[in-house]
Amino acid sequence: MSEAEAEHKGRQAESPASPRSSGPTRPSATWGRVAGAVLARPWLWPTALGQVFRLARRGWWRRPPFVPLPDREYLRFRMQTAYGGDPPPERPVAEDVLTYLRWCRRFPA
Repeated sequence: MSEAEAEHKGRQAESPASPRSSGPTRPSATWGRVAGAVLARPWLWPTALGQVFRLARRGWWRRPPFVPLPDREYLRFRMQTAYGGDPPPERPVAEDVLTYLRWCRRFPA
């Protein structure tokens, strides 16, 4: 097993909640974990901010809530392609979001 695989396996074991867990984790708590994980890595801030606006609904500033959120159907599609299931889970695993942001940072559009 390579060092990277061992590190990934260790992170999976430490992961507080998977999207499929039936525990009492609230979606807001999970998104808080994702935000905390990103805030702990300042080198990912520009990438994360860029992705927030890249994935936001068109004209998000014209409709309440005036927040650059992704389209609900797009987010559902992404969660289904990432984790499977019907219906797909409503929340991602923080480490998966970090992996996605690292990928975006390495291969900018």
